Amino acid sequence: MTRSDKKVAVLSPVAWRTPPRQYGAWETVASNLTEGLVARGWDVTLFATRDSVTSAHLHAVVDKGYEEDSTVDPKVAEYLHISGAFAHAAEFDLIHSHYDFMALTYTRLVKTPVLTTIHSFSSPKIMPVYQKYRDGYFVSISDSDRAAGLNYLATVYNGIDLSLYPLQESGGDDLIFLGRIHPDKGVHLAIEVARLSGRRLIIAGIIQDEVYYRKQVKPHIDDQNIRYIGPVGVAGKNELFARGCALLHLNTIPERFGLVLAEANAAGVPVIAMDLGSCREVIKHGQTGFLIDNVTEAVRVLERVPEIDRRACRTRVQEHFSIETMVDGYERVYATIFGLEAKRQP
Repeated sequence: MTRSDKKVAVLSPVAWRTPPRQYGAWETVASNLTEGLVARGWDVTLFATRDSVTSAHLHAVVDKGYEEDSTVDPKVAEYLHISGAFAHAAEFDLIHSHYDFMALTYTRLVKTPVLTTIHSFSSPKIMPVYQKYRDGYFVSISDSDRAAGLNYLATVYNGIDLSLYPLQESGGDDLIFLGRIHPDKGVHLAIEVARLSGRRLIIAGIIQDEVYYRKQVKPHIDDQNIRYIGPVGVAGKNELFARGCALLHLNTIPERFGLVLAEANAAGVPVIAMDLGSCREVIKHGQTGFLIDNVTEAVRVLERVPEIDRRACRTRVQEHFSIETMVDGYERVYATIFGLEAKRQP
């Protein structure tokens, strides 16, 4: 078997463009995987929004992401998109879904094998779908984020495009927060660390919880010690990485993976993260950042940030969280699936 012998469909979400202009972790991973597969000679079709950018074949039924076009009904867009992909299932040797639990409901209606990368278990309410289709093919994005009873073939860490995040040999004095403005991401804790340490904090990201932002974030924004600059793209992230002494990722729930952790480390920026979920898989304590349990510890380890070798941060990302490493992992998974499917043939 050669790569060009097999046709793969990559099903990306349609909340945002693939790759996203700013926020959009799942779309980022779907894009990075697609481009990595094409570079290795795979015949790939990306199912995404019509304005998506890819070197693969692009199939689209939705013009723009529903988060970027208020005239689009999210559910209408999602089901037109998913059904559009599965209507073409017979044209592919494998469908690789990055579309959460919804696409699973189509998997038994087609003969083409479907691999699902589980990016998040967003709520216990969705688990009945996973349990019904538990015998499918699944990949987790961290060892910590797994549900009992599912047929996992592997853990494949998300991979980032390191060329987008050049190494910042030396950083500034600012603390930075990059991510959704939501209680899960602990923006209020980052603000407290900044206050106690006397350092400036720059916050960037989409506001996903307006009430939380209004009550626990906005009152502290003074545009001097605490700044909020809105969502940023790659260029904006690199500006922050250049001026940051550390990225604060004080998540209040177990992290699934945390792309921003790898992006910051790729730029050489140490990460201070809560020791919840995948953070200990992505961050090497004392080498690429620090794992802590509370705000007091976060303030204390700030004194140790100069101990971190910025080049070591980037090297670890190159070894574990690059596009190349991710594609290696998925190629092994694909080979496993093709082998299993061949055995099932009469």
